[in-house]
Amino acid sequence: MNSNERETKPKRRSDRHKNKSQISRRNVREHKQFHIVKEKAKDLLVRTKNKLFRREKAVNETADETRTGQKRSKTTDENKGFRLSVKHVILSLGVVIVLALIAYTTILYGGKVIADEDKLAISPPTTIETEDGEIIWYLYDEYRLPVDLEEIPDHVKDAFVAIEDKRFYNHSGVDFRSIIRAIYRDIIARSKVEGASTITQQLAKNLYLTNDKSWLRKTKEVMIALYLEREFTKDEILEMYLNAVYFGQGQYGIEAAANKYFYKSVGDLTLEEAALLAGMVKAPNGYSPIDHEEKALNRRNLVLETMSDAGYISEKEAEEAAKKELQLNIAQRKINPAYHTIVDMVIKEAEELYGITMEELKMNRYRIITSMNEDAQQIAFDQFQQDGYFPGNDKETVEGAFVMMDQEDGSIVAALGGRDYVMRNLNRVYGEKRQPGSTMKPLAVYAPALETKEFNPYSTLPDELKEWDGKKIRNYNDNYEGAVSLYNALKYSKNTSSVWLLNEIGIDYSKSYLKKMNLEIEDKDLGIALGGLTEGLTPLQMVQGYRTFVHSGEMIEAHTISEIYNQKGEVIASAQPKTTEIFSSQVAWNMTEMLMGVVESGTGTAGSYPYELAGKTGTTDHPTVEGESKDAWFVGFTPEYVTALWMGYDNTDENHYLTGGSSYPTELTKKILSEFAQRQSVVTTFTKPDNVVALEEPVDLPQINDLASSYIFGGLKLLKGKLEWTNSGDERIVYRIYEEKKDGDELIGEVSGGNEFIVEDFSIFRTNTYYVVPYDPVAQVEGERSNMVKLTF
Repeated sequence: MNSNERETKPKRRSDRHKNKSQISRRNVREHKQFHIVKEKAKDLLVRTKNKLFRREKAVNETADETRTGQKRSKTTDENKGFRLSVKHVILSLGVVIVLALIAYTTILYGGKVIADEDKLAISPPTTIETEDGEIIWYLYDEYRLPVDLEEIPDHVKDAFVAIEDKRFYNHSGVDFRSIIRAIYRDIIARSKVEGASTITQQLAKNLYLTNDKSWLRKTKEVMIALYLEREFTKDEILEMYLNAVYFGQGQYGIEAAANKYFYKSVGDLTLEEAALLAGMVKAPNGYSPIDHEEKALNRRNLVLETMSDAGYISEKEAEEAAKKELQLNIAQRKINPAYHTIVDMVIKEAEELYGITMEELKMNRYRIITSMNEDAQQIAFDQFQQDGYFPGNDKETVEGAFVMMDQEDGSIVAALGGRDYVMRNLNRVYGEKRQPGSTMKPLAVYAPALETKEFNPYSTLPDELKEWDGKKIRNYNDNYEGAVSLYNALKYSKNTSSVWLLNEIGIDYSKSYLKKMNLEIEDKDLGIALGGLTEGLTPLQMVQGYRTFVHSGEMIEAHTISEIYNQKGEVIASAQPKTTEIFSSQVAWNMTEMLMGVVESGTGTAGSYPYELAGKTGTTDHPTVEGESKDAWFVGFTPEYVTALWMGYDNTDENHYLTGGSSYPTELTKKILSEFAQRQSVVTTFTKPDNVVALEEPVDLPQINDLASSYIFGGLKLLKGKLEWTNSGDERIVYRIYEEKKDGDELIGEVSGGNEFIVEDFSIFRTNTYYVVPYDPVAQVEGERSNMVKLTF
């Protein structure tokens, strides 16, 4: 503030008297001009009436001559004309009186028709809150924070009455003195230059009308004002006015203005602060203390002077307040971009599930309680800003989406529709379908296969490079074992085994389960096993599907809204998500244990999470850039939460491709979960339901390449053979020892969990050849034979 502004003082009392005398002289001149205009108007009215009378008389005389063909006497014509004129005058007078009565009645009682009582309930904005009551967002057309009149200090109320409507407590809603003065000045200026609105009229305009200066709008304003004065007390009207009036910067009402300009409540406003705000309402932008500091100060001091003249404060109080410098404390309402996705999902859900439109949310006051967890949401948002987690040839446009759902009740605790999501934009959590890749295998292939009871986690599946539907199906690493257990096929994401298994159980059978999970797809080929769908699925659909594994086979509809309260504090809606049984508890638990194996030692080992986690990775090939990826996924779950994370580009072309695969979303998911676990208590291990049987970890059969033979002496057989190999450490493995013979190899012994075998009986006159084959007693399958060794004397 410059020195001139700091030294601005209220005018001396002598100056005010001088100004008043000048105003008085100006009023006398204006009064004389008004009477001159008035006399001219009367003269014009008299001359117009005489002309009309003479014209009417001439018309009547002509009509009489035409009808009779004779000229009536002058006396008769005059009498008849006089009688007709009297009739017309009486009729016209009657019409005028009726019209006047109609107009009077309309003005007096028509306000009730125009006024919408719902708008009189000035409500604060709709709030979106966490379950702890923390407000994360406001929805409104006009930002208001209504307060009761008792909460507003007297000096605040007095400031507004003094400057806006001195006779507020004396008139009936319309101040006719002010109206006459305003009409006179409008006539002098030949345009609408001065208003005469009372506080009641301003309230009517603020709630129901526009700011145009038309006579029709003014008439409506008067009608509504008269209605308000009949229905409400002066204090009630003043309260509504102070809660509705506009203060610039998007702030409506005295409480919102106090918050904005001084970062305090209305109850804490000083005299000079109250005067500043009262002075703004005439022209909120023109008297803005932010943009026009000097004009705002002058206007404030005028308010103080007016308050003194009206007797609300003393002259000394006015002068002391006018000496105060302008001390604003502008409040900036912070909008956290981390919340954009959740807010977007809340608005969508409110309309689609509960029938409350965006317009209604802005017009009426609601409290919407959302299930968002602030820590989870902020952690996910912060990590999504790290470019290192998003591999791509164009890092500026590589995108991602993340959703985290409470598996117990289906509530969304965190969601990101993009790396820098903006509301009402493309929300990739639910608005964009992408090919899910191998994350589709548990839902479309393995869980349905287990439900047939023809397969179990240890069933042997072929793992061979083979052509299906005219296309060779390859594993991602081009490694083929010939045969593999169902458990390991899932664990190591074997494409060949998945396609074979889908073919065995049938596409229609698989899709029947997908349909129950609301994952309806149009595809009808074996590509379903690999997630190569025509349209794809959304992250929100994936978390709903994977929830079946952690919750005993039951799917639940995800939701963001827990409860909705109306302005009266009544609960008008609460979450009641639909659940559907999809898989048996045993199949769900088997899938959980197998998917834990994926994270522990399969394709989902990237990154680190200190507690138990199950999940599946997925990557899709880029259609035009060989060797690169289009989509990368990790969908998983802890004992409490189900998550899905996708990354890729919105546009798929030769200029946009991922340079990394599913290890990136896997690592990022684990980072988010780890950070969350550091801030909040989480359940660390899965609990097996009582009604299911635990799944043994699959036996990993070793490849034995170091079988060796030797001789030992002693016992009844002086010479014996000894076979040795390296033990894998898994005591469940049975090692089968075979002797090679011309008529077929012979099983000569078995060793459980050991690493040597004694050949008691062998021929010393010929060469004896042996090998060892590891055997899995759980899956009942043999592994690869070892190298050959010989015993000869």
